[in-house]
Amino acid sequence: MGEDSARAEGAQQAPDAVARGSRDDSSPQEPCYLLRNMISKSPPLCMYPAGWKLLAMLALVLVVMVWYSISREDRYIELFYFPIPEKKEPCFQGEAERRASVIFGNHTRDHPIFLQLKDYFWVKTPSAYELPYGTKGSEDLLLRVLAITSYSIPESIQSLKCRRCVVVGNGHRLRNSSLGDAINKYDVVIRLNNAPVAGYEGDVGSKTTMRLFYPESAHFDPKVENNPDTLLVLVAFKAMDFHWIETILSDKKRKPTTGLLAITMALHLCDLVHIAGFGYPDALDKKQTIHYYEQITLKSMAGSGHNVSREALAIKRMLEMGALKNLTYF
Repeated sequence: MGEDSARAEGAQQAPDAVARGSRDDSSPQEPCYLLRNMISKSPPLCMYPAGWKLLAMLALVLVVMVWYSISREDRYIELFYFPIPEKKEPCFQGEAERRASVIFGNHTRDHPIFLQLKDYFWVKTPSAYELPYGTKGSEDLLLRVLAITSYSIPESIQSLKCRRCVVVGNGHRLRNSSLGDAINKYDVVIRLNNAPVAGYEGDVGSKTTMRLFYPESAHFDPKVENNPDTLLVLVAFKAMDFHWIETILSDKKRKPTTGLLAITMALHLCDLVHIAGFGYPDALDKKQTIHYYEQITLKSMAGSGHNVSREALAIKRMLEMGALKNLTYF
């Protein structure tokens, strides 16, 4: 209070000194002069009658902007990020199906997850779309493939009263996440393409129940990154993919983003669905890698045909509706 009184008294004794911009060099520098010296040689805002009011308003705006940013970040995390709880989250039978039906409409577990020859659905209802959205034009190929395959969900999973599943994406957010032990505790661990496990167990776990892939993303030796009982699931995007699997299964000469499909399958199969390692870097970030196991960036996705932004919106909608929970930032 004493210092303020002294300043006020000095201002009353020499009002012209401030107007002329002169001061005693031996006295402490006033904020106005410090502001003027730091910014420019023009008169500072506090030289004008409304200067202090303007500065106060700017400070208030800054505080409001910081508060709004923090609140939005908290809300963002609340919606799209759920850290691993200390206790095992309860699993309610049919919960994922109930929530998924809001998104997919006629969602039901009565339909089989994997195609079998007995399903021959296109005889009754011919598909109106070609691969990957339907089977139009590929019926004969698919028939030949189904004739030499017969797979279903393993009994160890079918018999579970409530199935807890996690879909492990390949995103860079898994790097140094230390989620490995938590991932291994799920009943079903679904992985994508040729994403490696060996050497990354601490972040991505070592258990693999199912692995979804397409021909170009298949590992040349499936035993390397999978468990002996891992169920390998072909995701067919084009007619050539059926040719490829037929040559593999028939032991003929071999020919040299699945994420959303894996989530859809998990919602069909499981009662509780979590995801980890999904999401892409910001489009403006040219240096951030997109996978936890290699150094390629978003630039490599340019000609892939993936609609990254549309996929992100679809997953965020599922998160907002509670159909999924995210173990990593999205």
